[in-house]
Amino acid sequence: MWTFVAAALVLVMIPGPDQALITRNALVGGRRAGLLTMLGGASGISVHASAASLGVSALLLASATAFTVLKIAGTAYLIWMAVQTLRTARRAATEGAEPGRQRSALRYVRQGFLSNSLNPKVALFFVTFLPQFMDPHSGPLRQGLVLSGVFAVLYVSWFSLYVLTVDLFGALLRRPRVRAGIQRVTGLLLLGFAVRLVMESTQ
Repeated sequence: MWTFVAAALVLVMIPGPDQALITRNALVGGRRAGLLTMLGGASGISVHASAASLGVSALLLASATAFTVLKIAGTAYLIWMAVQTLRTARRAATEGAEPGRQRSALRYVRQGFLSNSLNPKVALFFVTFLPQFMDPHSGPLRQGLVLSGVFAVLYVSWFSLYVLTVDLFGALLRRPRVRAGIQRVTGLLLLGFAVRLVMESTQ
């Protein structure tokens, strides 16, 4: 479980479309806007997590070979994400604050929800990532739902802290060198997790 928590936390921290949206809204609308956007993003993740738990559970119960294939695909996906993160570290993007009017709470939540629920990469992530930490002989559906719940808690916890930090140190976090440094660290950590998964699979 602790390996899953560590790996999931690193993946949550990787800059992506949801982080860009949360950053922008936090800079434009303040702490409230950032937190509402984050809650919407967490809801979108829950949709994919629940669907993946049901689908992966049925697949694992039907075929042990499918479980092995998913583990291999998941490891490859982690490596791909690590490489992409390292490649983009040199061109870390910035999101500038722009003037804007106060928007309704529902609009911020809706933006966050759509950002994740309509992102096919989020669905692919859960289908390939969850099986890495599931035992096919010990209630895969229950395991999938528990792991999905843990991931959601990590997502909310991290981005709550992130929004508060952006609210205080937004200008610093937007500097290209700072963002590039964060991406380099997360890319190397992802490679480390992928290597560990390969070693565990060969034992």
